[in-house]
Amino acid sequence: MTVQTAFDTLFLDRDGVINVLRPHDYVKSWDEFEFTDGAIEALRMLSPLFRHIVVVTNQRGVGKGVMTEEALRTIHRRMIEAVAAGGGRIDAVYYCADRNEDSPNRKPNTGMALQARRDFPDIDFSKTILVGDSGSDMEFGRRIGARTVLIHPDDPSAAFGSLYDFSLRYCEEHGSGV
Repeated sequence: MTVQTAFDTLFLDRDGVINVLRPHDYVKSWDEFEFTDGAIEALRMLSPLFRHIVVVTNQRGVGKGVMTEEALRTIHRRMIEAVAAGGGRIDAVYYCADRNEDSPNRKPNTGMALQARRDFPDIDFSKTILVGDSGSDMEFGRRIGARTVLIHPDDPSAAFGSLYDFSLRYCEEHGSGV
């Protein structure tokens, strides 16, 4: 059951939000994937408060040949399974493997959001929150008209240090997921 709030869709970046960012590297296999502290718990708490929880992630490592698309799909499948085992959910993952910065699907361009809305026609971007850890994530959110939330453990200008910190505040203000 979804609790009614002003926002019904949550878009999440992956690297640096759901999983630990690997500086100057890519998560190339499930063995290299490490959830950020509290991410699974955050998704458990947020799941009843959003109709859709969608991951939108640039994954240039595939385009560069550093990893295969099959490996990326395996990472995403296992991530979704781990979140579900923790009582949360991710409804879909959209990724852009293009190397070209001008790709319509590469954030900050809006192609992945448009794909999500094709798959979930009831998505209303004005009722969407985008949580990310980079300027391109924030620009992506602004371009679709979503509310943007910057998280970063080491950036004092960030609204929150982690997805878990965001989830605590959101649940406190908008309903109980705790």
